[in-house]
Amino acid sequence: MFEGNPVLPNPGIKDFRDPKVFWHEASRQWVMALAVLDHIQFFGSPDLKTWRFLSAFGAEAGSHGGVWECPDLFPLPTPDGRTQWVLLVSINAGGPNGGSATQYFLGDFDGTTFTNAYPPETTRWLDWGRDNYAGVTWSDVPEADGRRLFIGWMSNWDYGQVVPTERWRSAMTVPRTFSLFEAADGLRLASQPIEELQRLRGEPVTLTATTVEGHPSLESLRAASLFEAVIEVDLGGSAAEKFGIELTNEKGETYRFGYDRAAGHLFSDRTEAGPAFSDAFATGPHTAPYRSSRERMRLHLFVDKSSIEVFVDEGRAVITDLLFPAAAFDQARLFAEGGPVTLARATLYPMDSIWE
Repeated sequence: MFEGNPVLPNPGIKDFRDPKVFWHEASRQWVMALAVLDHIQFFGSPDLKTWRFLSAFGAEAGSHGGVWECPDLFPLPTPDGRTQWVLLVSINAGGPNGGSATQYFLGDFDGTTFTNAYPPETTRWLDWGRDNYAGVTWSDVPEADGRRLFIGWMSNWDYGQVVPTERWRSAMTVPRTFSLFEAADGLRLASQPIEELQRLRGEPVTLTATTVEGHPSLESLRAASLFEAVIEVDLGGSAAEKFGIELTNEKGETYRFGYDRAAGHLFSDRTEAGPAFSDAFATGPHTAPYRSSRERMRLHLFVDKSSIEVFVDEGRAVITDLLFPAAAFDQARLFAEGGPVTLARATLYPMDSIWE
């Protein structure tokens, strides 16, 4: 039962979506975050039966390129020991590279009202790829664990119903853990793969410091269509305009992930990575604005038979994309364009399947 008057953008619209309920200790009540077309409404309850309208947020904040869905609200510690509340909001359409995506807001929640810590026009994206949507975090993780764990739907409503698969349709992202870090424009949310994924690692192959120019092959990855790679590049000692990793197969299909230093962005290019099954799937490279202030850039990749998930500099930028090659990507090579790049270190792990 609801008490009070939920604030709808139009009295005729009854579009309530995807409630997330949690216990708010300071106000001693259950709180529900509910997506209502183009904003989030909060309700409170002492018993999970009777719900009282508390407040609304977001009608004039963030991105409004599509309907708001799947809210999640939770606290995280800041690097200096404060508490910041994180509000996740999935949006379809309106993502930074088209279609479905997830934005987030940072601020304070006092048990009644979410207060945005940044200007309303600020939009921050959880993942710059096209295939991480509608994700939420776990409840009741043991306090001794301390992590905020997340998993998302690895697809996009632009083409999610027509992906070329059999017996299944879409998968989930690898589980991730959240943290906050201080950037030049304020706090931001980082996400990294959980450490338990290391149990799937095979025998590692390590490449020591070397100079890369052109497209040298990584023979150690031949026939490994499922692998994890951690690549560290010495930015100070590199003159390359673009660098990254390229996956190919016997059909001549190619996928590229890399960094364009001149443009100041990361890119994920699947335009030549498989047969066209949807006009909306491979419209062009996906980009994420990024300029590293570090001496080294760290690329952490998880490559599966139909997906790639890349975490840059401990998850300060993330790109998740589906791939549907006609044959497994069984060859990998580094590439450097416009000059050489200094590879500080790379470790490659063939990965075991989670299926028995």
